[in-house]
Amino acid sequence: MKIPNGHEIIQLFESWSPKKLACMENDPIGLAIGTLNKSVSKVLVTLDVNEEVVEEAIQNGCQLIIAHHPPIFRKLTNLRTDTPAGKLYEKLIKNDIAVYAAHTNLDVAEGGVNDLLADALGIENRQFVEQTYSENLMKLAVFVPDGHAESVRVALAKVGAGHIGNYDSCSFSSSGEGRFRVLEGANPYIGEVGEMEITEEVKIEVVFPTSMKNKVLKAMLNAHPYEEPAYDFYTMAVETNQMGLGRVGTLKQPLTLEQFAKYVKTQLDVPTVRVVGDLQAEIKKVAVIGGDGNSYIHSAKMSGADVFVTGDIKFHVAQDAQSLGINIIDPGHHVEKVMIKGVASKMNQLRNEKKLAVEFVQSKINTEPFLFI
Repeated sequence: MKIPNGHEIIQLFESWSPKKLACMENDPIGLAIGTLNKSVSKVLVTLDVNEEVVEEAIQNGCQLIIAHHPPIFRKLTNLRTDTPAGKLYEKLIKNDIAVYAAHTNLDVAEGGVNDLLADALGIENRQFVEQTYSENLMKLAVFVPDGHAESVRVALAKVGAGHIGNYDSCSFSSSGEGRFRVLEGANPYIGEVGEMEITEEVKIEVVFPTSMKNKVLKAMLNAHPYEEPAYDFYTMAVETNQMGLGRVGTLKQPLTLEQFAKYVKTQLDVPTVRVVGDLQAEIKKVAVIGGDGNSYIHSAKMSGADVFVTGDIKFHVAQDAQSLGINIIDPGHHVEKVMIKGVASKMNQLRNEKKLAVEFVQSKINTEPFLFI
């Protein structure tokens, strides 16, 4: 097993929680402090980065911190080490500890914050509360000499082209004649310089998400025998890879709002919850968004949820929820701490698959700022 560098670790992380999923404008995700140009044998996974967490990283011998909440959320106008934030950044830099933030991209990602919360609450048959990401399908049409059609199809399938729903290696082929004249300076696979060539060719068509275009093009060019292949790319008016914020689904059995509130309190390990609604209302369908869900009350209602579990609910938003007829359970913002165990477990699994000598450590520091009396 080899010790990876920081770039390899983040590449592994972004294989399931890529930056493109971020759904907040100017979300300060990615490398916030330090460098990834170094070997990393230990990574601390945390919700927040404060002085206690940094000290924990030092004591554990960590070279990298992966956090959900960005340590630099607003633009810096200075970097003074006589301020609390400045002292924190100084301590990280002096101890050569890098900090990488995965914020709303980790909320949206499959297996991220909202899936982890939905797991904890036993929410089944899930969909997202509000779509925040999709990409168009693209089609490649490439003309290949008859004898090489299968090898090109296989090469395209290996990189994921032609994956549709629960099927892979999907393609369409049609036969025809290809015509071309070989000019001086060419090194043709078929034909002679100055001669018009007519050959039997197969047109292969495959579809794939737009983000895969470069990978598909490289695979096709490597497998194609021609010096100058003829091919076309088409952007299709069909969406794929739809993803979104929050999760909504059903409970195994209905509960009253009061029963479910107590269940949320236990499952999310919080000392108290705030509740809006009729405590005797029947709860079958649940929507959940980690962190601050004030902006998604209407989306939760439109999803058909009986109750919306989210944090930081404001007074007037609670009144709006009453008017809309949707119940609310507010367990606080800090329930996003579920990402500590979830991310560490996921990354340790991926590390084992890639045979990398790096350990992902779960932070034990409680960064909840509120006390409950």
